[in-house]
Amino acid sequence: MASHTIRHAALFMAGFSSGGVPRVVLNLAEGLREVVERVDLVTVRGHGPLADAVPRGVRHTVLRVPGDRPPRLRGKREVLWSAGRFGRYLRRERPDVVLSAGNYVNCSAVAGRRLARRRVPIVVSHHAQLAIEAAHKPFVRWGVRHLYPRADRVVAVSRGVADDLQHSGGLDAARVTTIYNPVVRSDFAPRMRAPVDHPWLVEKRWPVILGMGRLHPQKDFPTLLRAFARVREERPARLLLLGDAKASDARAGLLALARRLGISGDVSMPGFVADPLPYFARCDLFALSSAWEGFGNVLVEAMACGCPVVSTDCPSGPAEILGEGRYGPLVPVGDDVALATAMVERLADDPERDALARRAEEFSVARAARHYLDLFESVVTRGAAAGGAAGG
Repeated sequence: MASHTIRHAALFMAGFSSGGVPRVVLNLAEGLREVVERVDLVTVRGHGPLADAVPRGVRHTVLRVPGDRPPRLRGKREVLWSAGRFGRYLRRERPDVVLSAGNYVNCSAVAGRRLARRRVPIVVSHHAQLAIEAAHKPFVRWGVRHLYPRADRVVAVSRGVADDLQHSGGLDAARVTTIYNPVVRSDFAPRMRAPVDHPWLVEKRWPVILGMGRLHPQKDFPTLLRAFARVREERPARLLLLGDAKASDARAGLLALARRLGISGDVSMPGFVADPLPYFARCDLFALSSAWEGFGNVLVEAMACGCPVVSTDCPSGPAEILGEGRYGPLVPVGDDVALATAMVERLADDPERDALARRAEEFSVARAARHYLDLFESVVTRGAAAGGAAGG
């Protein structure tokens, strides 16, 4: 049933990479489609691993037409360059509200509205730690300080991200709303039961620990490997790392570390997996070793599958998801000894898997969609009232 105020919502992101932001936006599009008459998905690029995951009934618009991009304009610059095309989309389609996701996309959305000269409410969502990003992306801090205040509202995906935006970005707390990511979908149960062809999970001889994420320093897989080496000193186990196979140098470095630690026979890195849920459902433990996060979608996915979890107490998200340790141990960032201890203890536990799944339901797509719709309603209503007052 359509909302009485919001009939047409647009979601704007860069493209269909395998990262967390595209998954969140696609999940939200699915949830909003149930309560909003029309949902548009607007992307700068039309390709990527998740390009086939646009929900049925969601209209997809690609801003970049093949052949019209200057040859040296790629990545972040391409996203910023898309502001003019996004402005033309706003003038043509006139959505009731826009939600943008991603640092550079957020800047492009705000700039695009200015170019369009059309009063369309813009909500920008921030998914990472600004204090960490700004160290190597100075434009991000500039955008947060100078462009985010021109949006109608800023969404932080965790309380930690909200605090960081206020302290590192100088945003007024009244302009920032925390909405947890939409993670758990209605189709999780059948997806969990899908077959998995990895031999360690087909005929399981030893417990299998799962790690997952981009092969990037943020995920700190070296600490996970060192912790796993300590686990192997105490008991049989295997470690399965799912990550972006394109990061060949990072993968080679991790495999070399595994050899030096003497655990290469018990470590497997099969690369990117389109749907990790069957892996979560069959593994004995999920370990998040990240140095930082915005939220930590993979923790929720693991819990939804009944998979026990351990995590670093990194900024930010894991502590909020795990109820400050109630649903899984939290250990200091970069501490392989503490991580190994938590992993050994968790493997020896008999966890309440149903309790983990119930906790994960608190981060469902349906719940997040309701929160976003409430926010959209308030933003649009406030904008209409301000326009009426100005007109009077």
